[in-house]
Amino acid sequence: MMESIWAKQLLGLGEDKQRGELGDSIFGVYMRFALAIVPHPVFVVSLILPFFWKRCRVCTQEPKSSVLITTYSKKLQYVITYKMALLTCVSLLVLYCILGIWSPLYWWLRARPKDFGAEGEYVFQAMAWAIISAYAYYSLLKESKEKFPLLLRMWWILLLILYAFFLFLNIHEMKEQNHITLSIVVEILALFLSAFLGYASFCGRTGESFLTQSIEEPLLNDVSEISENLKPKVTPYATASFLSRMSFSWMKPLLDVGHKKPLDIDDVPQVVDVHKADHVYRKFRNQLDAKGSGSSIAKILFLIVLKDVLFTGLLILIRSCSSYIGPYFIDNFVQCLAKKEQFASEGIILAFVFLLAKLVGSLSERHLTFTTVHICICVKAALTAALYKKGLMLSNQARQKHTSGEIINYMSVDAQRIEELSWYVHDIWAVPLQILLAMVILYQTLGLASLAGVAATVLVMMANSPLVKMQEKYNEKIMEEKDKRMKATSETLRNMRILKLQAWESRFLLKLETLRREECGWLKKYFYALSVTTFIFWGAPTFVSVVSFGSCIILGVPLTTGRILSALATFKILQEPINSLPDFISVIAQSKVSLDRIADFLNQEELQQDAVEKVSKDSTDYAIEIQEGVFSWDPAAPTPTIRGLDVHIRKGIRVAVCGTVGSGKSSFLSCMLGEISKMSGVVKISGTKAYVSQSPWIPSGKIRDNVLFGKEWDKTRYESVLQACAFKKDLELFPYGDQTEIGERGINLSGGQKQRIQIARALYQDADIYLFDDSFSAVDAHTGTHIFQECLLGILGSKTVVYVTHQVEFLFAADLILVMRDGEITQTGKYEDILQSNTHFEELVGAHKKALKSIDDMENSEILSSQVLFEGSSTDKKTSVKDVNHEKLQKAQKVHEEIESQNQRENEKDKEDRSSQLVQEEEREKGRVSMWVYWSYISAAYKGALIPIILLAHTVFELLQIGSNYWIAWATPLTEDQRPPVTKSFLILVYITLALCSSLCILARTILLCLTGFESAKQLFSKMHSCIFRAPTSFFDATPTGRILNRQYYIVTSRELSRLIGVCKAPIIQHFAESISGAATIRSFDQETPFMNRNLHLIDGSSKPRFHKNGALQWLCFRLDLLSNLIVVFTMVLLLCLPESVINPSIAGLAITYGLTLNLAQALLIRYLCNLENNMISVERIVQYLRIPSEPPLIIDNCRPNSCWPSRGTIDITNLQVRYGPHLPLVLKGISCTFPGGKNVGIVGRTGCGKSTLIKSLFRIVDPVGGRIVIDGIDILTIGLHDLRSTLSIIPQDPTMFDGTTRNNLDPLGDYSDDQIQKALEKCQLGEIVRSKEKLDSLVTENGENWSMGQRQLVCLGRVLLKQSRVLVLDEATASVDTATDGLIQQTIRNQFTDCTVITIAHRIPSVCNSDLVLVLSDGNIIEYDSPTKLLENKSSSFAKLVSEYTVRSINVDGK
Repeated sequence: MMESIWAKQLLGLGEDKQRGELGDSIFGVYMRFALAIVPHPVFVVSLILPFFWKRCRVCTQEPKSSVLITTYSKKLQYVITYKMALLTCVSLLVLYCILGIWSPLYWWLRARPKDFGAEGEYVFQAMAWAIISAYAYYSLLKESKEKFPLLLRMWWILLLILYAFFLFLNIHEMKEQNHITLSIVVEILALFLSAFLGYASFCGRTGESFLTQSIEEPLLNDVSEISENLKPKVTPYATASFLSRMSFSWMKPLLDVGHKKPLDIDDVPQVVDVHKADHVYRKFRNQLDAKGSGSSIAKILFLIVLKDVLFTGLLILIRSCSSYIGPYFIDNFVQCLAKKEQFASEGIILAFVFLLAKLVGSLSERHLTFTTVHICICVKAALTAALYKKGLMLSNQARQKHTSGEIINYMSVDAQRIEELSWYVHDIWAVPLQILLAMVILYQTLGLASLAGVAATVLVMMANSPLVKMQEKYNEKIMEEKDKRMKATSETLRNMRILKLQAWESRFLLKLETLRREECGWLKKYFYALSVTTFIFWGAPTFVSVVSFGSCIILGVPLTTGRILSALATFKILQEPINSLPDFISVIAQSKVSLDRIADFLNQEELQQDAVEKVSKDSTDYAIEIQEGVFSWDPAAPTPTIRGLDVHIRKGIRVAVCGTVGSGKSSFLSCMLGEISKMSGVVKISGTKAYVSQSPWIPSGKIRDNVLFGKEWDKTRYESVLQACAFKKDLELFPYGDQTEIGERGINLSGGQKQRIQIARALYQDADIYLFDDSFSAVDAHTGTHIFQECLLGILGSKTVVYVTHQVEFLFAADLILVMRDGEITQTGKYEDILQSNTHFEELVGAHKKALKSIDDMENSEILSSQVLFEGSSTDKKTSVKDVNHEKLQKAQKVHEEIESQNQRENEKDKEDRSSQLVQEEEREKGRVSMWVYWSYISAAYKGALIPIILLAHTVFELLQIGSNYWIAWATPLTEDQRPPVTKSFLILVYITLALCSSLCILARTILLCLTGFESAKQLFSKMHSCIFRAPTSFFDATPTGRILNRQYYIVTSRELSRLIGVCKAPIIQHFAESISGAATIRSFDQETPFMNRNLHLIDGSSKPRFHKNGALQWLCFRLDLLSNLIVVFTMVLLLCLPESVINPSIAGLAITYGLTLNLAQALLIRYLCNLENNMISVERIVQYLRIPSEPPLIIDNCRPNSCWPSRGTIDITNLQVRYGPHLPLVLKGISCTFPGGKNVGIVGRTGCGKSTLIKSLFRIVDPVGGRIVIDGIDILTIGLHDLRSTLSIIPQDPTMFDGTTRNNLDPLGDYSDDQIQKALEKCQLGEIVRSKEKLDSLVTENGENWSMGQRQLVCLGRVLLKQSRVLVLDEATASVDTATDGLIQQTIRNQFTDCTVITIAHRIPSVCNSDLVLVLSDGNIIEYDSPTKLLENKSSSFAKLVSEYTVRSINVDGK
């Protein structure tokens, strides 16, 4: 600003002297007037004339055809030069407008004559700057110029010179007057602003860049390319300039997008490389390797973020120092208010000093918060990656100590708590520093009385010692209980289908609620301790001020308004470090526990890296060599799992492994994989390996991705693999073919489909060695034969293959057979050689022959009775059997062709009826959080009755705080020589009373708030769990477990970013859980690195919305800080200019005292309002689950069957129609049949024919859309689900065991005695095994991993033997046991369930042939239903074809 004499008169600064000196020089007055006003209209004219001249030429010119017309597309990249230049112009415009408005107001207040010269100067300059701002804006956005216009740049340089000249004149006048004037401050501000304009003028460029495109070029060709180029790949923060980073202007593009539409994850750019999980984890790993595995995790984390930690330390130091500038000078400002005429200019200078201090403090605060979030992101990324890596490498012993639920807890809870420590890492020195600075100011203000304040502060800080220990104890207990609950919750959700089938969900929900109550007991104690801590520290500043002011009165230290306000301002700032102490204590206690837990986990034993020695392919003829091998799942066990192992397997041969249940077959494969602890011996592997586990592991994702498993897509190989695995027809059943999303744990696939995907995955790897663990048990006879021939004998014909099998018919093709028993290889050799040895192997084969004989007997009885018709003469039985077998061999090809034709008919689906993907994107609300969500949270605890009391208590607390400050400011004199309005004793008495009342209010508020928050969380938790447990199984099919375990311009963007943060957490948890459960498969394929990279990618995906949410918050707070700081300075100047009679200086000083923290209060208000909505998103996600559609009632009181129902077990099915969704085709298409009570009914059919759907309908997992099922005269739709399911029994295809003991697994509800359980174990062939495992109290690890698959199926058999229901369903119940054990189980079922209705679904034909009736399904229809004997009479029947397939496959075993 060019400060003229009229401006000095306007402000009343040195008025008489200035008028006297400058009035003598007419030339000086007119020279300054000319320099201040004349250049502006000249510049305006020089801008307007060329503008109109250019427009006139454009209108009169004819466009030439040869002219290339171009269009401009503004690049989505905002740089600081142009915007700061424009902001500077607008700032000068606002400055002159304010001065122009202020001028008449000042004259009116001072009652002095107006000076129209000064007003004219401001009007001209305001008009000029308005035009300059508009021209600067127009030059870029409208004309798309990359450089500022030359005229504009020249003008900015001229202004810089003029401002420097006028500043020189004002400094000269100041020296003569010996008096600082406001003009000096304003000229410095104007010079500072114009300096940037001068910089922009010299640079010339606006900083913006443009893309040009000719309309003569084909527009559509490059649209996608341009869009791709314009799409932000990395956050603008990476390339932002210094000023852009300082002001957080780099957030502008994302804020613009968020303002226009709800943000999607693709809208959010990636974080910078230094914050990516890969970079951070490598630093963590390097530090851990350098320091050793036993080193402190906290120290390693500190080292990897050392640079940011030091920078935040510097920012805290700057913020702390700048925050005490106000309290230090507030006394001086009050004196200026008391003596305005004498110290007005000093007051204005103080105001700008305050502004500078607040600006520095605001910048340091904003970047402190921003950088701290960087640290949090890095710490969380490093810990999550380290935990994931460790989870993949855990040994079996360590895996039993840490379940998947606990490991997920380490990642989701403990890592979060350690991350929170980043906010308090500097408190150990910053809090003492802030207290020291406060004490220095208090000592200068209050003298020796401040020592009492120091003592009070120390007393408050010492009071937290017992609270620290108490909270640490409570937190340890909370984490222990949380681990138990999370483990049980994770296990329950994984097995929800089984729980519903068994009608156990209510009892398991009760178990979870019991665990939650135990956890809540410790949580309540923790919250009450936190309430006491919060009360102490909220009341600490008031307590310290009472002690300090009371000491002043006792010691006779005079109290003035300035000193009181300085002390109050100091106490108010001191409140922050003192109030942070409870959080600091809590975080330290929690972090210590979490650090110890994570350190313990990271130090757990890993798999032996030298367990398997990899040998070069060219150095040996053997693919696998094991010498004197001794292996054990538990090294401390007295008897090893596998012992005396000496195996040498040559390259390119097929090795079959067989034996009874629990003989060690799967453990034998684990020896080659290095999964089991090697006690002694040598294991050598030559070549790459692929492994197909007995229990299918299918990670979530597309079918194609599961097959490729990290390999590049080769269409030819891919198609051949699918063909070999008989999966092409299955793909036609899926709505999206091989792009169909697979649900968690392959929930939307049948057991056979999951197994075939596993096999396809292995085949596609093109490995040297293949290990199959009973991979053919889950598929039907035809499919198993096809896979065996096409895969093992075809694609893998030249590979080394080791396959475990219970199906004796597959042994004949082996070059070498290993027979195992009790952990040892008892026999080796070819099939014929071992068979002749008359040992244990013959028992296995004999059981198989016996099963075949039962089928042959049924067939031959019909053949012999009609032999005369076929041959015309009588022959002996043996000849007939041979003829039949010969006929079978000839008919095999024909049977296969007919089956393929039938499959083709069954697979024809209506393309238009295809459904959407099973696993959808996680549900995410859009727009503002609904008021219903707020009400749900508020009313959850005591129906919201405590909320008004909490609000009232806090309101009264704030009023009492303001009242006590007002009282002490009003009741103290401005100066020591003034008489106070009240006595000192009355002053302190009232102040203490107000302080005590405010403390009681904050105590009530704190206790009630903790109680309400605790109760709301408890109620919402309980309701969510109830809704989840009552959800239909389709919800669990489509919802990954990890998703369940997890749950304004600025505010619009921040809200959506917060939602994205929540959405992005679930995939990390899901991937974490899936990888841990499939760690053996991942390691066997050497896929640790790709899966680790996937985990790092998911971590980065979660980091980027959090990073930008933080940036958006700081963008807002920085601008709010600027606004509040300007308001405070404007208020200070206004108070200095107002007459003394308008406002009491004491009250004015109190207002400024509060104004010093206005920016903090304003930022906190907006932040809390935004965080309220962001945090309510967590409640919103819970409320989403409260709206899950529920299953029908568990119990219908007025329609309950009697206790003996069903008494016969007769099942009548009438016109049953079932579909899985309103838009989907029927799966069962009106079937009708009757299952007589007490009969055995076998159900057979191809994949997708409706077998499983019929069973689901029987258990009401899915309800029919037409028809009905009646059991003993009661329609199952009319009774409750619990009454129905509790009376039925099922042995599922996937055997399930829970973490606990053998007793708990056989009798989860605790309904039976030990004697009953022991008898059931004997009947299901588990008696000897359990006795060797510490009897009924033997440990069962998560998912029953320390039991073999066959043993788990026998445990499921033991459950139904205990239950003794009238209706029993066997769904591939014996798929994982050997033929001999299968025969014993079938015999047990026939003996124990003689009066029961037994429904059997089995791929083993002998299991079905022994049934009284056989139901054959095809494409949702019944095509055959009769006794097996009658169905076999018709050789063209579907059942006869299935039997023929099975017997044809077994012919070679019989030697025929």
